[in-house]
Amino acid sequence: MHADAIKHFLTQLENADNKSKNEIENILVNIGSAAVPVLVEELQCVKGAVRGVVAMSLIRIGEPSVECLKKVAQQNKDFEWVARYLISEIKAERKAA
Repeated sequence: MHADAIKHFLTQLENADNKSKNEIENILVNIGSAAVPVLVEELQCVKGAVRGVVAMSLIRIGEPSVECLKKVAQQNKDFEWVARYLISEIKAERKAA
């Protein structure tokens, strides 16, 4: 899926009700690893509920998110704590599975 389509879903999140947010999150998760670079990029600038859905999508995508999060954290020190938190959540999800 093209990055523009993923960004389109993210803009829809801004005014979405809970049901729509859940549907969009599921779409992003189903896209999988192809969505990770765009989601990590967007996570650095989105706010509020959109940020939460993006973060949860990365956690649910799991292992494919880790390397991208690490790479961006090295380049953006302000993002490092977010990346570390998400990676710890991904590892916790993996252990629980």
